[in-house]
Amino acid sequence: MANVQAILSALEVFSRAPDKAAIEQANTWLQDFQHSSEAWSTCNVLLLSPDAPLHAKIFAAQTFRTKVTYDLADMSTPDLLQLRETLLKALETYHAGPRNILLQICLAISGLALQLPAWEDPVQDLIDAFGRNPATVPALLQFLTVLPEEITTNTKIPITDDEYKERASKLLTANATKVTDLLSMYLQAPGATFAVQTQIFNALSSWLAAGEIVVMSLLNSPLIPYSFQALSSEALFDSAVSVVCDLIHETQEVEDNMPVIEVIVPQVIALKPKLAEYKDDPEKIRGLARIFAEAGEAYRSLLLHHPETFFPIVEAIGECSAYPDLDIVPITFSFWMRLAQSIGKRSSVSPLFLDAYRALMNVIIRHLHFPAETSSLTGQEADNFRSFRHVMGDTLKDCCYVLGTETCLIAAYEMITNALSKGPNASWQEIEAPLFAMRSIGAKVDPNDDKAVPKIMDMIPSLPPHPRVRYAALLIISRYTEWINKHPDYIPFQLQYISAGFEDSDQEVNAAAGQALKFLCQDCKRHLIEFLPQLHTYLATMGNKLVQDDKVQVYEAIAYVISAMPMEQAAQSLRTFSLDILEHVHVLSAKTTPPTKEELTSIAHDLENLEVMLGVIQSFGEHLPAACQNTHQEAWAIFEPFLVKYGSEYPICERTTRVLRLGLTFFGLATLPILPSVLARMASCFEATGFSSYLWMAGKVIGRFGNEEDPTLRSAFQDIFERASNKLVLMLQEKPAEMMPDVLEDYLQMLLQMIDYAPDVFFTSPAFPIAFRVAMAALTLVHSDIVFAALDLLRTIFTHDCLAPASRSPPPKFPIYAAAIRPVVEREGQALTGYLLSGLVGEFPEESIAMVVSIFRVLGGIWPTQLHAWLPPVVAQLPNTTVPEQVKNSFLADINTSIQSGDFDKVKYAVRTLHRASRKARERRRAVPMDG
Repeated sequence: MANVQAILSALEVFSRAPDKAAIEQANTWLQDFQHSSEAWSTCNVLLLSPDAPLHAKIFAAQTFRTKVTYDLADMSTPDLLQLRETLLKALETYHAGPRNILLQICLAISGLALQLPAWEDPVQDLIDAFGRNPATVPALLQFLTVLPEEITTNTKIPITDDEYKERASKLLTANATKVTDLLSMYLQAPGATFAVQTQIFNALSSWLAAGEIVVMSLLNSPLIPYSFQALSSEALFDSAVSVVCDLIHETQEVEDNMPVIEVIVPQVIALKPKLAEYKDDPEKIRGLARIFAEAGEAYRSLLLHHPETFFPIVEAIGECSAYPDLDIVPITFSFWMRLAQSIGKRSSVSPLFLDAYRALMNVIIRHLHFPAETSSLTGQEADNFRSFRHVMGDTLKDCCYVLGTETCLIAAYEMITNALSKGPNASWQEIEAPLFAMRSIGAKVDPNDDKAVPKIMDMIPSLPPHPRVRYAALLIISRYTEWINKHPDYIPFQLQYISAGFEDSDQEVNAAAGQALKFLCQDCKRHLIEFLPQLHTYLATMGNKLVQDDKVQVYEAIAYVISAMPMEQAAQSLRTFSLDILEHVHVLSAKTTPPTKEELTSIAHDLENLEVMLGVIQSFGEHLPAACQNTHQEAWAIFEPFLVKYGSEYPICERTTRVLRLGLTFFGLATLPILPSVLARMASCFEATGFSSYLWMAGKVIGRFGNEEDPTLRSAFQDIFERASNKLVLMLQEKPAEMMPDVLEDYLQMLLQMIDYAPDVFFTSPAFPIAFRVAMAALTLVHSDIVFAALDLLRTIFTHDCLAPASRSPPPKFPIYAAAIRPVVEREGQALTGYLLSGLVGEFPEESIAMVVSIFRVLGGIWPTQLHAWLPPVVAQLPNTTVPEQVKNSFLADINTSIQSGDFDKVKYAVRTLHRASRKARERRRAVPMDG
């Protein structure tokens, strides 16, 4: 057959030297072939041909599974019954494997069974055909394993809820007892191999997970004891662990399952000695940890009510938590968290559980220790260990929940004092790990505590100066700032310790000092007002020695203190710090020689520091204090020449526009006199550079002051709209839209502000047609935010009230707006519908579909004749791979019916139907033909 040879040729591409274009072409061809009706017969030939290569047979089996999922709707019942025979023949042929072919055939049979009511009893038929010959039993077990999984998880099979319920009940529920008996029989059969026993356990797990086999029905079955016995077998251990965990999990409804729990629990407890036996085998310990943790979670209420019987399970979980392999330890964490929650709801609890959590706390802090030689960890290992320490910190919080925060803090404190008592013999790890624990449980600390936390704070200055210890201690200060706010006497020495942290040679210690200062100033700002001159002096003397990330945190800290001051005092303090920075800006602007790279970087950092301060303080309200009365004019007088000179430097552009944006918020209406100048400068800078930040800033001005009627300001709106649009036209001639997504996004966001606040500028400007075309171009990008912005703008245009049926007295400008919109739509309408439909069946985000519907409703209502003419050639261009011909024809018919009937609600139905059909086709094609 020609198709067979074509498939072999396409598949051969995947095994040759990688050629991306050739692979994509072959992949597309194979996907198209899977859609075709010829695929059924061709793949059958491949599967049954002894000479076909293995990868071709795998593809054929995958194709059967894919087509059963998607393509049965158009087949008659006789054809489906014939397909059943084809698949059963294939299962017979491949009963011994290869497994990947056998698996795909079993999945296809399962999918067919769900969709073919005429097949009365597929499970019994498979048992009859494959269950009596030991050679074919593995194939039957594979089918029984995948059947519940496919029926309960493959949501792509097109079947109604009612059909699904009826068929699933017939396939699974009605056969549960039969399958249980069959698995029991096979398990006890003489000569059952480890491989078959593993398959039996896998099938049992599958039916348990689907909820079809109820554990109570296994009370007198050999399956439960055999599952536990199999834990002693090397070959069966993994599958036995899984099935035992499933058995336990399915009995968590304790009251309904007590008889079988009484069978399971003694066998779980009997596994406890195995932890010592297998202590050198991490994989065995991992399996046992899974079982104990599952039992602990499922039987939590029994543990608490009957500790005399069930507490050995807690002890076993404690041993697993103490195991040195940190990949195994977290298996137990969920149990400890849930048990802590249950204990918290009880008025009293057995001392056994308190002892368990004390032991757990010691275990976790021991696990927190860095290795004696930290260089033994690779970069990724070190990152993973640090991340895992935070996970362990959550378990320490569970200990606090049970034992009380004070108890846990005192225990960690005593670990440190014991280590310090060793003098030089103490390792830094012995001190750092309890410090990390204190930090982890800091959120649980009572701000009024007067027993544990004072001891910790008094101890911090005496800690050794090791960088890791100092880092941990600084982060404790960060976490305990709410407590410090209630105990301000500690602030002076905290500031000294933080200051020393900035002077440390370790950059991580510097960063921790910055974080500590930030949170100290944020939470204790009123107590720190008197220290502000000291902080100003510190910046002046030490600021140049700080890396920028740390300096930013210092400025943020200072801003928090300023925000707590009385307004006049705060304004004067802010002016002091701001003028320091503005002086640097002015000096650089006045410089007659070209600046160095270091000078530009330094000034960008200065602007970032000012941005951070303004971001914290935000505003002093509508009435500016005296110290700020004319500051905005002074600042703009510095910034404008600075932008003229350095606005083509991207970092300067970014930082300056962000500061200006915050200046709008801070000064508010006071900035009105300078806004035309600001907008003109933004326009000039954008024309000169094409940097999107200038448009972003202009959009913020329009959004904040768009309602102002000042003619000069509105003229400035129009000026930047037209200049930015003309510049964008030039940019789009030089490079495609996808090469400048940031510019398109900020331009569109500026237009969204303009159409909301200045429609008189937006619609009447000669730049309006440009804006419309730019919005269309933006629809071709794969950036969700840009597509949303473009659709939002277009929808706002199309649904503007000026296009609504004329009311008795429309606003006088509405006819002008409408007259501007109509010719643009009539000129661009066909291209627009093409962009909308391409995105709809392509990459538009799911949440944007409602906007597409809105646009089409208006097109159908106001331009029905044009839409009728535009759509056929546009729809014809949509790729058949995502929009089959039948779907195209249905869409056009639905739209035409909507237009002719004047029922434009049907447009929504047509658009959504097209979208769903294309999404289904795309999902199908995402399954690459050569995927396993």
